[in-house]
Amino acid sequence: MSEDDQGKPQRPDAPPGKRQQAVEKPAQQKQAIEQYQRAIALQYDGKRAPQVTASGSGQLAEEIIALARASGVPLYENAELTEMLAALDLGEQIPHELYVIIAQIIALAYKISGKAAPL
Repeated sequence: MSEDDQGKPQRPDAPPGKRQQAVEKPAQQKQAIEQYQRAIALQYDGKRAPQVTASGSGQLAEEIIALARASGVPLYENAELTEMLAALDLGEQIPHELYVIIAQIIALAYKISGKAAPL
């Protein structure tokens, strides 16, 4: 890498005008990922619809994910579903429109963990 007149690193293989963009792009992508990271935790007891027990973004999302991993809770990634669930309040049950997808995810989580699902 070379430097421009302001001392910023430049990729020598990038065409003029594109060099700075090439250097900044990974940092911008990382910032965008961090800005939109979100986590939702659901509780299901087999008697009522699953409900939101934790919701957060950024550092709080990382803490929710870390706690789930430490507790052996299977994780499922789906950005669109996460955004829909993030609109719910803590303690709120999932809407009817999400029953099928959430039921499939819960069934998969129980299968992966080797536990019997509550009936």
